[in-house]
Amino acid sequence: MRTIGLIGGMSWESSAEYYRLVNQRVRERLGPLRSAQLLMHSVDFGPIERAQHEGRWDDASAILEDAARRLHAGGADRIVLCTNTMHKLADRIEAATPLPFLHIADPVGRAAARASVHRVGLLGTAFTMEQGFMKDRLAHRHGLEVLVPAADDRAEVHRIIYDELCVGIVDGASRERYCRVIAALQARGAEAIVLGCTEISLLVKDEDSALPLLDSTALHAAAAVDFALAES
Repeated sequence: MRTIGLIGGMSWESSAEYYRLVNQRVRERLGPLRSAQLLMHSVDFGPIERAQHEGRWDDASAILEDAARRLHAGGADRIVLCTNTMHKLADRIEAATPLPFLHIADPVGRAAARASVHRVGLLGTAFTMEQGFMKDRLAHRHGLEVLVPAADDRAEVHRIIYDELCVGIVDGASRERYCRVIAALQARGAEAIVLGCTEISLLVKDEDSALPLLDSTALHAAAAVDFALAES
């Protein structure tokens, strides 16, 4: 079994989900007493969150590049960055070590292809919804048309992530708001919804959505396990 190197802490609420999902999938694949061989470097999210909102991406990148190097030194065989937003810096983190980097958009794109989905709605932080690092990869590498919510909806989706989900608050009213955003994307032609923030699956489940959900957290974790258990 290869060793998975997880860069976590953004937020630790969703990083805990990664740990659970990776180990659960290994147990399903290998047997009831089996668990994943992994390393996690969990960063302090506070300085990174401030750097995000102040546009200091170089500062945030330095923290994550250091985390990747520490995982390499510890014996990891692949880097998995447990956050969508910080994939804005994926090229720089990947360049920090010789280890292969598992980009979160790719398992999402492959899942869309398996489901014969061509047009998706993307939910995430404002950075993810408004900048190109996720949308462009889904479009150019996986042939998807990517829709994002209207401006007011984007602002509320972003607020709920940082003010609630990242601090462990799961609120029914916020779930209803997300469901209305999903319905609006469906009305514009979305065939599935990408949960493009690793915390959103804490709030929105399959039964809450009229459209299929492409959960980036679960798909990313599953792809990490596939790598760990693949034949050399």
